[in-house]
Amino acid sequence: MDFKVWAPQRQRVRVVVDGVEHDMVRTSGGWWESDIDGAEPGADYAFRLDEEGAALPDPRSRWQPNGVHAASRVYDHNAFPWTDGHWTGRALAGSVLYELHVGTFTAAGTFDSAIERLDHLVELGVDLVEVMPVNTVDGPRNWGYDGVGWYAVTENYGGPDSFKRFVDACHTLGLGVVLDVVHNHLGPSGAYLDRFGPYFAGSNIWGPTLNLDGPHSDEVRRYVIDNTLEWLRHYHLDGLRLDAVHALRDTRATHLLEELAAEVDALAAQLRRPLSLIAESDLNNPRLVTPRAAGGYGLTAQWDDDIHHCLHATLTGERQGYYVDFGALPDLARTLRRVFFHDGRWSIFRQRSHGRAVDTAHLPGWKFVSYLQNHDQVGNRATGDRISATLSPGLLACGAALVMCTPYTPMIFMGEEWGAATPFQFFSFMPDPQLRDAVRRGRYAEFAEHGWDATDVPDPNDEQTFERSKLDWSEIEKQPHASVLHIYRELIALRRRHPELSDPRLDALTVDVDDQARTLVLHRGALRVVVNLSAQPATVTLDRAPTQVLLSSGQVTTAQHAVEIDGEAFAVVGVAS
Repeated sequence: MDFKVWAPQRQRVRVVVDGVEHDMVRTSGGWWESDIDGAEPGADYAFRLDEEGAALPDPRSRWQPNGVHAASRVYDHNAFPWTDGHWTGRALAGSVLYELHVGTFTAAGTFDSAIERLDHLVELGVDLVEVMPVNTVDGPRNWGYDGVGWYAVTENYGGPDSFKRFVDACHTLGLGVVLDVVHNHLGPSGAYLDRFGPYFAGSNIWGPTLNLDGPHSDEVRRYVIDNTLEWLRHYHLDGLRLDAVHALRDTRATHLLEELAAEVDALAAQLRRPLSLIAESDLNNPRLVTPRAAGGYGLTAQWDDDIHHCLHATLTGERQGYYVDFGALPDLARTLRRVFFHDGRWSIFRQRSHGRAVDTAHLPGWKFVSYLQNHDQVGNRATGDRISATLSPGLLACGAALVMCTPYTPMIFMGEEWGAATPFQFFSFMPDPQLRDAVRRGRYAEFAEHGWDATDVPDPNDEQTFERSKLDWSEIEKQPHASVLHIYRELIALRRRHPELSDPRLDALTVDVDDQARTLVLHRGALRVVVNLSAQPATVTLDRAPTQVLLSSGQVTTAQHAVEIDGEAFAVVGVAS
């Protein structure tokens, strides 16, 4: 077997295979190679650099069965018995996403146990499962954003073959799979890349960052691109969610994201199925999803926190932290029409203007992912409380309707669909006690900045913080959870049956607001989505006579040009042409 590693500034590199050391030969571009007879899949190997004592795991290791500090193990991607040869992919346009964390999705917290719950997702009606990061981290539990082995799947959930079984099972049931990947930083333990070469270029608030534009950065960029392509090709994934791309430091004329999008488009053409790149960005910059021919980066889509913030502040009344900018009903209506609340407007929280306007006539709404909740917006609260801990089932249904019946790509966070009572708290466990203490202190300080008392914040290292965050699947048979689940299923089914509700044309959306009565009316072709956020019943005048109530979460009666609707309820109504 041919072993390779990039170590451009080293004078000697050896590979240790099953305890036997072999010298490697320097080749072009700073690469070292050695062809070892008899090294087969399952062999353990590591690299010794110059005269340093400890051998290090492969920066491109596909398998770390004994943790991030131990030797790598040879893994053969071609050995897995895939059964999804029929799979032609799942495009993002028109789809509904479902975000989950494998370790807390089920009691067992493995890929195999998650497979047992896929029928629930099929019945719910989602199209794509978005899995939080699964690459190797130091320790037995983690959200996944402290990864250091970018090419390997953590053994915490079952390892690489187990992840492939999960993807294969999803495809068998008609579900696509999107994986959350982190290229903006590495975790604090086990990040050995800088020992091999000039991979790092400083750090951000989360950890060391990659050298994307300095000397020797061509190979570093290739490290990211190859990692992206490997997930999509060898794990048969349908897309990747790119974590916090605003933290990527790249001053080159061609940004890494643009280069990445072009490479993924080329792979999609080869595989003959759609592949999606979905960015998380704090910049409110539509350039990310603008086509490359029009001067953009050409990514498929991006998360839209502004819609979430508007919905959350409007529904809950919260105004602390970054919610200080949000909460007015007319601003929610404006954001639903124009994608971003901060589209160059002043931000009280940031104390500066922020964002850029979206060309709603040319960019479709499906390029922006909207949500009532996600892992960040739940887990980065002091106690990890879900919105269902605050809102009535009626307001939960109203929030769901405002996500499902707008032009964007809807996303559901695991358990949201039944108003789960379990929290989703921030958890991790680093074997190094000093790192554990640093994580704990950093978490308390972060929440103090947002006005939360540190005594309310659970210790992220405590195993019970992790255990409390696991879904309780028995809830779906109980009230009010069963009723909330019914509404979610019906909303997704209605979205599929009526193309008006998934119509991505932003310039075709009209939103009427009565701020005093706390009502909104979304105009969706021949449908009207009437939402009453007040606790009191309301009479809402429509522009056309209602003909049929297709779905409602409360009591609804129709008159000649009006709808009478319960408090904290929504109704989807057909109107006369």
